[in-house]
Amino acid sequence: MNKPHSDTRLQRWAVVAGIVLLGFNLRPVAVSVGPLLAEVEQGLGMGEVATALLTSLPVLAFAFFGALAPAAAGRAGLHRLTFLALLAVVGGLLGRSATSSVPLFLLLSMVALAGMAAANVLLPSLVKLHFPNRIGLLTALYTAALSVGITVSSVFTVPLAVQFGSWRGGLAFWAVAAAVAAVPWVLLLRHDAALRTRRRSISLWQVARTRLGWTMALFFGLQAAQAYTVFGWFAQVYRDAGFSPAHAGMMLGLVTGVSIPLSLWAPNAVARTSNQTRLMLGLITCYPLGYLGLAVAPVSGAWLWALLVGVGMSIFPVVLTLIALRSRTADGTAALSGFAQSVGYGLSAIGPFGIGLIYHATEGWVWPMLALSVVGVATAVLAVSAGRSQYIEDQIGS
Repeated sequence: MNKPHSDTRLQRWAVVAGIVLLGFNLRPVAVSVGPLLAEVEQGLGMGEVATALLTSLPVLAFAFFGALAPAAAGRAGLHRLTFLALLAVVGGLLGRSATSSVPLFLLLSMVALAGMAAANVLLPSLVKLHFPNRIGLLTALYTAALSVGITVSSVFTVPLAVQFGSWRGGLAFWAVAAAVAAVPWVLLLRHDAALRTRRRSISLWQVARTRLGWTMALFFGLQAAQAYTVFGWFAQVYRDAGFSPAHAGMMLGLVTGVSIPLSLWAPNAVARTSNQTRLMLGLITCYPLGYLGLAVAPVSGAWLWALLVGVGMSIFPVVLTLIALRSRTADGTAALSGFAQSVGYGLSAIGPFGIGLIYHATEGWVWPMLALSVVGVATAVLAVSAGRSQYIEDQIGS
């Protein structure tokens, strides 16, 4: 499906602004809790079980609500659902910041995360619909905005809480950013009425019966498993190697920081190149090289291993670009995105959990790094299959 013919110049700029602002708001709802987790626990009297559930909600939301998003978009309209998703983020963030009830805090957190999960799935479809010939560029813009959103919310949530005098203010502030992101989509709501008559929904069940659907789901899941393992465990890797907490945090910042400039380059590069597999393998190979380096020389090569793992993490925006490139229509993109991300995020939860088990069982990082290296190799194998020119609509016969 090509860009809607009724797009005016103002509306096209509204789409660009909406996509970038939406990308920025995909993670603060989840990331902002971590820096204030101790204050939230104390303020609400939250027990260990509730705390564990709170930290697990993002993955659960991605898996469940991400799967529902394509069908919901078919009924409500792609732009309308995007707008409603942002309203859910705003309402959930404001509501949970005002309540003193632990169950209600968890419920409202899930409301905000549901909006985030739906928007996460819809973004590739929005890019495909409005900019079918600029998929790499637009994906680069919103994944870079996503990375900035992660960094900004991680760094500024605590200072904001101090400024407002409470953890509630630090969490509620991000509702303002989500509200601003909703504004451009108001200009695009009327598109849905015109598009609904031309759209034929593709179900997740149809995608689940294709080879490409499972290839993309496993590909997405393995890269996400490695990313979440890095987020959850790599600071501990460096601390166990003798680094101070501040230095270990800086090394983790280096890992995640490397992906910001690469996320501006990689999506456009993979969309333009005729050999997508070679580019993806070049990025993914950095993962096991970094892991093996951390296993044998975590101190002497610390900066190099961090850089290599950071380069490997830039495969994330490439996978999002590939989802759009492996479909002919916005409907196909939405269905493939929903299936790949819901299954993939569910699979990704195994990563940090499994690596944690291996770490505690072996009391060291050699075997966990070897296990991650195997995951990296498996990701490379899937990249070869995902890199072939193929379309989801062809495989489901639509």
